[in-house]
Amino acid sequence: MTKVIDIVNKFEEFAPKIIAEDGDPIGLQLGSLHNDVHKMMVTLDVRPETVDEAIENNVDFIFAHHPAMFVPVKKFDLDVPQNAMYAKLIKHDITVYGAHTNLDNANGGMNDWLAEQLGLENTEFLLPTKVDPVSNEKYSMGRVGELKDSLTAVEFAEYCKKVLNLRGLRLIAADNQKPVKRVAVLGGSGGRFFNAALLHKADAYVTGDISYHTGHDMIAAGLTVIDAGHHIESICKPKLTDKFKKWNNENNWKIDIYQSKLNTDPFQFI
Repeated sequence: MTKVIDIVNKFEEFAPKIIAEDGDPIGLQLGSLHNDVHKMMVTLDVRPETVDEAIENNVDFIFAHHPAMFVPVKKFDLDVPQNAMYAKLIKHDITVYGAHTNLDNANGGMNDWLAEQLGLENTEFLLPTKVDPVSNEKYSMGRVGELKDSLTAVEFAEYCKKVLNLRGLRLIAADNQKPVKRVAVLGGSGGRFFNAALLHKADAYVTGDISYHTGHDMIAAGLTVIDAGHHIESICKPKLTDKFKKWNNENNWKIDIYQSKLNTDPFQFI
């Protein structure tokens, strides 16, 4: 019988814990690494609705990009929705594992997937590189590359909306007609890293969760920015599902692998 630890060990060959950012609560979130796995679910977020989805589909292992527990539980008050969710997971014996910034930093991981989705060529690392002490591979968060064709800022915004399958986005630009050819991308909340995009001479920067004042600073710096939202990281669902299916066959795990069908983006565009 395949156990959680078998799946986790294989994944951590691809995205080791050691390359996660300091203090990031990755890894086992709830349950036991030694639990048996019959069916796993890949999801971006662990929310009450995704837990219900897992229960309805007889899932016993949830693999998520965003950890379920960013904030420690001090009181297990079941009137708090987040605590009630944890209790439901325990009741149904569902193990939860989170791979966050180790997946963001991994070569061939989150930021390479986003760069590929944007059609960027000749990509390089965005943030300063670090070295995995085990593999000696360089790694970094974010990517910078070139579009095949130059676009105006507005055309690039429309392009992002299409290729990232978005219902809406926010364009930050001093000049909507400014040419965009060289593009930086960083999944998640990347506003504080916009100076790295400038250092790499990017014409545009794609990320999420831009604050009001940071938006002003970006305009002052002459950088076109696409706030595509944090939810663009949902690209991990099909990408990870494909990886786990490949490993399932290679390792004869004989488990079912289910990709969450829910959209957990909290924002609506009306």
